[in-house]
Amino acid sequence: MAALAAVEDTLEMNASDSIAVLVVDDHPLLRDGLGALLATQPDMHLVGESADGEHAVDDYRVLRPDVVLMDLQLPGIDGVEAISRIRAHDPKARIIVLTTYRGDVRAVRALQAGASAYLLKDMLRHELIDTIRSVAGGRRAAIPAQLAASIAAHVVEDRLSPRETEVLVHVAAGMSNRRVGEQMHISEQTVKAHMKSIMEKLGVGDRTHAVTMALRRGIISLDDGGAER
Repeated sequence: MAALAAVEDTLEMNASDSIAVLVVDDHPLLRDGLGALLATQPDMHLVGESADGEHAVDDYRVLRPDVVLMDLQLPGIDGVEAISRIRAHDPKARIIVLTTYRGDVRAVRALQAGASAYLLKDMLRHELIDTIRSVAGGRRAAIPAQLAASIAAHVVEDRLSPRETEVLVHVAAGMSNRRVGEQMHISEQTVKAHMKSIMEKLGVGDRTHAVTMALRRGIISLDDGGAER
C-alpha cells in the first residue's frame, strides 16, 4: 500500500509539473496535430482548444494554461487582438504565435501585444517544443532568423499613414485611382500623390508590387477586406 501511495504521489506531482497548453487555431486538423505532438512530450499536456479569438480569451480565463499557442488569422477578433485581451486580463500570460504568415508588420504587432515568441507553422516539432519549454520557464524565445531579418529590414522604415493604408486597401480591392478618390471623397490627384508616397516607402515601382509587398509584410490583409489595425 505504501508503495502504491508513493507511485500515486509521483504521478500527481508529475501532472502538476506538466506544462498546460491551450491551442488556438481555426483548423481542426492542425489542432489535432498539435495535440498529438504535445502528447509525445512527458512534461506537456493539452488543456484545451479554441477555434476563434473570442473563445480563446474566454478559455484562457477558465483554463489558466501555462502557455498559449496562438494563430493570428482567426474568425472574429484576430490573434493580435486576442493576445491583447488575454494580456490585459493576465499580464503574465505566456503566448507563442504560430502562423503561416511571414509579414514583419504583423510579427511586430503580435510581439508588441505581448507575445513571448513568434514561429512559423513550418518550423514545428523541435523548434516548437523547445520554445514551449523556454516560454513556460519565463523566458522570451528568440525570433527565428528569417523573421528577424525581415523585421530588421523594414521596422525602421517610415510606416504608412492611416490614409495611405486606406488608399492601398482600396487599390488591393481592384479600384482605379478615380474610384478610390470617389470612395474616399478626395481628388484623383490626391490618390496619385498617396500612391507615390506608398511606393517610395515600400521600395517598389508600381501599384501591383505595392499591394504584393503590403500583403506580404502584413500591412494590409484581404481576409477581412481591410487594413490591419
